[in-house]
Amino acid sequence: MTGKNKIITLTVALVVACAAIAGAFSLPGIGKADKVKGVNGVVTIPAAKVSDGKAHFFKYSDGRKDITFFAVKGPDGSIRTAFDACDACYREKKGYEQQGKVMVCKNCNMKFPINRMGPNMTGGCNPSYLPHQLSGDAITVKTSDLNAGARFF
Repeated sequence: MTGKNKIITLTVALVVACAAIAGAFSLPGIGKADKVKGVNGVVTIPAAKVSDGKAHFFKYSDGRKDITFFAVKGPDGSIRTAFDACDACYREKKGYEQQGKVMVCKNCNMKFPINRMGPNMTGGCNPSYLPHQLSGDAITVKTSDLNAGARFF
């Protein structure tokens, strides 16, 4: 192999490796999610962790699957939690990303206002609602509710 061919081969290998790494970081639960554990049937997240208005992603393991979800403080000041999946596009395993005041499905590009996410916005491509409680400075999510969403993952 000539020196020129070696350089071309190495360049192609580097480009492929970079693309693979970038692709892995765009999958839900890989590279962007903090691991959380259930204690006494709940996962607890400090409310201060999501007070910046940015969606924060978390990964919980039910022993068989990793279940990813996010918490975000909406422009109206309320905390919203949802699975990083939806009823319509979950099979694609792409999840959501935040763009300002909306969450965007990475599969179909539909946009959902953070302020409208909740129990009344279900089905279709909406971020699948995940109930939570806000008590003082902590957000708690029942592990039973997380396990109920395992089908998405």
